[in-house]
Amino acid sequence: MSLDGRPVRSGTGRSVAVDGALSVRSVKAGDVLIMPGLSAASEPAIDRLLSRDDTARGIELLARASAKGAMVAASCSATFVLAASGLLAGRSATTTWWLVPVFARRFPDIHVCADRMVVEAEGVLTAGSAFAHADLMLAIVSRVASPSLAHLVARYLVLDERASQARYMVLEHLRTSDPALRAMERFIATNLDRQLTLDELARAARLSTRTLARRVQAGLGMTPIELVQRRRVAHAAHLLETTRESVDEVAARVGYSDAAAFRRVFRRYVGETPRGRPVATRSSPEDD
Repeated sequence: MSLDGRPVRSGTGRSVAVDGALSVRSVKAGDVLIMPGLSAASEPAIDRLLSRDDTARGIELLARASAKGAMVAASCSATFVLAASGLLAGRSATTTWWLVPVFARRFPDIHVCADRMVVEAEGVLTAGSAFAHADLMLAIVSRVASPSLAHLVARYLVLDERASQARYMVLEHLRTSDPALRAMERFIATNLDRQLTLDELARAARLSTRTLARRVQAGLGMTPIELVQRRRVAHAAHLLETTRESVDEVAARVGYSDAAAFRRVFRRYVGETPRGRPVATRSSPEDD
C-alpha cells in the first residue's frame, strides 16, 4: 500500500503497483506496518529523506497507527523515519551499522543498540542494515505467531538466526573526522596488545574523560571503552582468519591474559565464539 494509493517507483525506476491507499482510518489494532530500507545510505541522503512531504505524512501515520494498537517496524534507513515519529523516544532501537553515529546525533533520546540485528520496544521494532529485513520479518513472525514457526521459516529459507550485526561492521567506515578522536584511535591502534583505561584514552585525545565520553558517543555511537574492545576484537578476528595461532595466542596478542574473558567479549561483539571463525589453511609438503 502507499499513502495515496498510486503506484510507487523503485530506486531503479520501476513502477510497482499497490493494493490501495494507506490511511489511519484503514489501520486497526493488531495490524502490522513495516517500512523497508529507503535507499538513504548517507547523512545527506537521510536529511533529504526526512525533509520530504511524503515522509512527513508517513511519520504522522506511523504515530497514529501505533496509538491505535498497530505494530510498527522498520529496517535500515527507514528506522530514521520511525525515530522521527517519536515512537522510540526514551526507548532502545537499532539501525544500519554505518549510520549509527548519525542516528545517535539526530536522536539523542534513543538508546542505540549498534550490535543488535533486531530490537523490539513495546510493539515498535527496528532492524539493522540491508538484509536485516529478513531478520525483522522473522522477529515479527515470532511475535505474532510463535518462535517455533519463525524458526521453521528460517530453516526453510536457509537463514541464520542472527542476533548481532557486529560481525559485519567495517570499523574503518566508522572513523570520525574529529582530530581529538582520531588521535585517540591512533593510540588504540598502537596499543591493542594491552588493556587501556579511560584516563589513558582521554590523555591521548587531550580531553577530559567526561568530554571524551560525550564526543565518542556523539561521533561514533558508543563509549570509548566499547570502541577499544571493538578494535581489539576486530584485530583478533583478522588474526583468527589469517594465521594458525590458537585462540589463547590470539587473546594474548590483543591484550587478554584471560582467554575465557576474551571469548566472552568476542562472542558479545561478533555473535559467535572465536572457534566459529574460519581458520587460514597452510599448505602441506605435498602441495609444494
